[in-house]
Amino acid sequence: MFPDSKTFVDCAPRGEPAAILAAYRAQCGAPGFDLRAFVAAHFDEEHPEPSDYVSVPGQSIAAHIDDLWPVLTRHPHAHPAHGSLLQVPHPYVVPGGRFGELYYWDSYFTMLGLAASGRHDLVGDMVRNFAHLIDEHGHVPNGTRTYYLSRSQPPLFACMVELAARLGVTDPLEQLPQLRLEHAWWMRGGEGLAPGHAQARVVRLPDGALLNRHWDARDTPREEAWAEDVATAQASGREPAEVYRHLRAAAESGWDFSTRWLDEGEAPTLASIRTTDIVPVDLNAFLFKLETTIAALSTQAGDSESARAFTQQAQRRRDAVTRWLWNGEQGAFFDHDWRQGRQRQGLTAACVAPLFADLVDGPQADALAQTVRQRLLAPGGLSTTECFSDQQWDQPNGWAALQWMAIDGFAHHGHLGLAGSIGKRWLATVAAVYEREGKLVEKYALRQQEHQRSAGGGGGEYPLQDGFGWTNGVTRALLAAHPQHTAHGCVAHAAEPLHR
Repeated sequence: MFPDSKTFVDCAPRGEPAAILAAYRAQCGAPGFDLRAFVAAHFDEEHPEPSDYVSVPGQSIAAHIDDLWPVLTRHPHAHPAHGSLLQVPHPYVVPGGRFGELYYWDSYFTMLGLAASGRHDLVGDMVRNFAHLIDEHGHVPNGTRTYYLSRSQPPLFACMVELAARLGVTDPLEQLPQLRLEHAWWMRGGEGLAPGHAQARVVRLPDGALLNRHWDARDTPREEAWAEDVATAQASGREPAEVYRHLRAAAESGWDFSTRWLDEGEAPTLASIRTTDIVPVDLNAFLFKLETTIAALSTQAGDSESARAFTQQAQRRRDAVTRWLWNGEQGAFFDHDWRQGRQRQGLTAACVAPLFADLVDGPQADALAQTVRQRLLAPGGLSTTECFSDQQWDQPNGWAALQWMAIDGFAHHGHLGLAGSIGKRWLATVAAVYEREGKLVEKYALRQQEHQRSAGGGGGEYPLQDGFGWTNGVTRALLAAHPQHTAHGCVAHAAEPLHR
């Protein structure tokens, strides 16, 4: 019925779900049953209503982004009854396009732009919303829909808390209980786990080190991508439940999808996905950041026992990441395949996450700078992987979140030239599309801009999305950090309606 599997699960029931289900069961076997008519009678489809905002010809990128924040802001009282949308207590900013709900890791990068735009109020509201989600569910779901509850996304709540504290809009000690709850959720199943085994999101490596992987509590097709997942499982020749679990775990990673999670070999396809077999660099870097944040806040709170325990956990994780994920010969971090007992071969932009999380030492930072400059630096910014594929988290696409982590990480470790080069190239990429099309998009092709009609990225399960939360956020923050960049003088030449 719908071109996008997400459409139906985002519909709002017009009555009690149990009554609609009973009516369906009573009618669906009747001759001439019209499913389309039944759905239209019992559900309201969420069509984005045109707002009164249009991209203004002659408007700068910074002004465009500042004007977009209200367009992308949602309010709790607008949530439809009985729908799949999870309730949160405060206003929040959505990415845009088909993504009309709050997403976990997207939001941190969106918040960077809100801070640069002076919208500190929304930064505080977003932190309080994520604290509420942890209190309600024990973790932050992938997004604020009921069908996302079985998984999370890259855990950046600690970074959000740090940002809000720096702006003076929240007291970070107030979020210490939620930080500890989130950590416990990610580490569940680790105690007593034997070497060479995994449980939920925890992997015990052969030397006894404990690291994390992505997982999902369910092994059925994703509700928001049901048809796509069934087709992938059918093409795999594998047990469908196994494929569904790997697909869901990749969705938790935020990198959905990438050759990063596929069999390494010639022309890998999505049907070969094996996400839960892989210990990811970035996930473990983010959890290191979570542990060091809890340790620091515990010290502030006068809880020396917790501070000592989390400092030790962070140190053990740092040691394990260095031992299992660092490749000294190639000067970079690589994911580890714990089932096959070897490092993955593909270099990805996830290698910058340990820099961002302050997990690396000086020689590692220096080696990473050289490797990234030689292997991942593209004309338009930081490449996602070295592999070209039809998956959206591969070349030629670049993503705002990865640019920011590289820029922030390299700058923090003294590689200002490389950080500046990535930032300037990314701003030029975003500015070129904005000047031609009057909008910011979800991902970009990292090519020389003067030779391209459009630099919007391709690949993936759905069309390129406008909006767009984390592109707006990272771009606005970089514009503030680079006041002399030519992107400030770039203005929109096309007026295109944006949708609420």
